[in-house]
Amino acid sequence: MQEALQKYIPIHAVSRVSELLSHDNLVVKVKSERKTRHGDYKRMPNGKHQITINANLNTYRFLITLIHEIAHFEAYNKFGKSIKPHGIEWKRTFQHLMLPFLNPDIFPLDLLPLLAKHFKNPRASSDTDVPLAYALKQFDAPNNKTYIFEVPLHSVFKMYNGRTFKKGNKRRIRYECTEIKTGRVYLFNSNAEVELLNTYNE
Repeated sequence: MQEALQKYIPIHAVSRVSELLSHDNLVVKVKSERKTRHGDYKRMPNGKHQITINANLNTYRFLITLIHEIAHFEAYNKFGKSIKPHGIEWKRTFQHLMLPFLNPDIFPLDLLPLLAKHFKNPRASSDTDVPLAYALKQFDAPNNKTYIFEVPLHSVFKMYNGRTFKKGNKRRIRYECTEIKTGRVYLFNSNAEVELLNTYNE
């Protein structure tokens, strides 16, 4: 297990993560990229528990996602299946499991304050924490994607599914964007990743 983990998470996190995964009925699988999630956890019909994580995540995001999913497993074992997926039981478990990893041997110093703030009340997805998501993105392999909040006003961008939109004004925490094909207006979270196509000077 340790050899497999070394490819995906910071080296100083490997031994502790191995301990957390030392359950006969827990299986971890690394998957090809899924656009709608970084990872997931499910209880299988045969009684085993399965965690899947996207292979393309950088080491810091992979570790956070893996601990997120292990917290689902631990919360289920401790509190039962009637709890909410991201309720208080999961939050407390996630905080408890993540705390030992929040040190400079594992995470870069500039990430630690953002992580400390995030784990005061962890959310269902770290992607909704825009400052943290943006900071984590800096460790990704170079690509042609950018966040909505970085896209200039009135610029046209493309989503992963090929649909194209024109960016409009910000409404509280989300942006109004008009689909080019239909003219319909949709709201996008600030840190939605898109491919910028061109810029309009309007």
